[in-house]
Amino acid sequence: MHRDAVVECVPNFSEGRDTKKIEAIAAAIRAVKDVKLLDVDPGADTNRTVYTFVGSPDAVVDAALAAARAAWEQIDMAAHKGAHPRIGALDVCPFIPVSGITMDECAELARDFGRRLAEALNVPVYLYEKSAAKPERASLADIRTGEYEGLSAKLQDPAWQPDFGPASFVPRWGATVAGAREFLIAYNVNLNTKDKKLANEIALTIREGGRSAKNPDGSIARDAQGNAIKVPGRLKAVRAIGWYIEEYRCAQVSINLLDYHQTPLHEVFEVVKEEAEKLGLLVTGSELVGLVPLKAIEECGRHFAVKAGKSAGLPEKELVEIAIQSLGLRSVSAFEPEHKIIEWSFRKAAPLASSRILDFLDELSTDSPAPGGGSAAALAGSLGAALAAMVGNLTVGKKGYEAGFDELGAMAQKAQQVKAKLAAGIDRDTEAFNAILEAGRMPKTTEAQKMVREQAMEQANREAVLVPLDNAKACLEALACTLTAAKLGNRNSVTDAGTGALLAKAGLESALLNVEINLKSMTDSQFAGQIAAETRALREQSGQILSEVLAQVQKCLAGAEK
Repeated sequence: MHRDAVVECVPNFSEGRDTKKIEAIAAAIRAVKDVKLLDVDPGADTNRTVYTFVGSPDAVVDAALAAARAAWEQIDMAAHKGAHPRIGALDVCPFIPVSGITMDECAELARDFGRRLAEALNVPVYLYEKSAAKPERASLADIRTGEYEGLSAKLQDPAWQPDFGPASFVPRWGATVAGAREFLIAYNVNLNTKDKKLANEIALTIREGGRSAKNPDGSIARDAQGNAIKVPGRLKAVRAIGWYIEEYRCAQVSINLLDYHQTPLHEVFEVVKEEAEKLGLLVTGSELVGLVPLKAIEECGRHFAVKAGKSAGLPEKELVEIAIQSLGLRSVSAFEPEHKIIEWSFRKAAPLASSRILDFLDELSTDSPAPGGGSAAALAGSLGAALAAMVGNLTVGKKGYEAGFDELGAMAQKAQQVKAKLAAGIDRDTEAFNAILEAGRMPKTTEAQKMVREQAMEQANREAVLVPLDNAKACLEALACTLTAAKLGNRNSVTDAGTGALLAKAGLESALLNVEINLKSMTDSQFAGQIAAETRALREQSGQILSEVLAQVQKCLAGAEK
């Protein structure tokens, strides 16, 4: 799990009419640090509210628990009526990986949440989807069968004992279903027609469930058992229908993309275009409903960049803009990426990395101890990675270098990731140093205060070691990128690759100096020994790579290669 991992949580509570109760749950979520509440969507007919929030993994679990405790005080299921299927006050609580975390890790978060919820409120909890302990419990609909009204009898069935909590009916609460699932993208593609039937024809062709096969006379074809024979659609993990939107004065293919890793957003768009053209229609744009993970948009940007003969190793912002333009995401409504892309809406402020170069240099040159060498080291490494990406992007698409396009394109993508990681490291290093200063200011009058302060100092010093160590490792990755650039890149840019290598090596060595000075404050000798071994390995590996890069540069400068 990455230290900057982001998780989305979308709990559904069985209250959609009382604004005070709805707000009480929202307030409990907002009160948790490192969590951002993105949306509160109540429904009066369903008597249900869907909350969407994102944050760090531990904070998201804490926020879900805080919301559940608030719901315990606000909701009485014995009096609940609503159109939506439900089994409890907190009916379902999915955890969804956004970035820096795997599905398996999210499944473990859901299990942790379920266990803690059962312990805190003494209520039954079931696990579903990717967290399910049993295959027959993977489906939310199966767990909900009988709903709240049938739960008392269900809990008496040995086959439906809860995964956590008592096998007893809690009238006020009912039961909760928790789990991990993929991110669902709600996506609509616009057509140059008002005809809903044509849009639905495309939907039937592309959706995974497909359509019923027809006999020559137009009747539905059936198998020997009398079941309708289905013709599968073109796209996996896709649900779709056609409809007409009066506000936009056009028909749309309305799509739920259940797993964008399996079927990327750009593939959905391209396939809808193909099917529309078969019917004599044009796609005039599309819209994303709700939020979307950055990765899904970046993949689109890379696809359309490569389709245009460009390198896919472009900066994040450029990839996002290419995706917006190519998908026509501003065709029927505003699309503001800072509000629509989850990671951008949740991104922490980076005052140093986002400052002007001259302002950063001025700040660096003052008598303030931070920013200092650690932040400067991260900047040097990010410059090295940026130069490697530049060489790759200058080469891909250039005649005479075709053999290296794939490798250089992949390198440029990697270099962009490393560049971003080190750019974030500029602020992270200063934050780590400031944490040491804050720990040092803690009171130390009593023995208890001294103990708390010592623990805080040890933790702050550990972080002050690990942050520059992470930056040094990223600088090594940047160095590796410059080697690919030097070997395969445009010969006219070979000195840029060499400059990038020198900057990355300088960043690595500088970061390791910060590791070593902070390591002296650590009392954990085993930890110190492990880190010292890592620093030696980093110096050795980086020295070898730098020598290779500079040798390649000199070889080119001497005219040995054209």
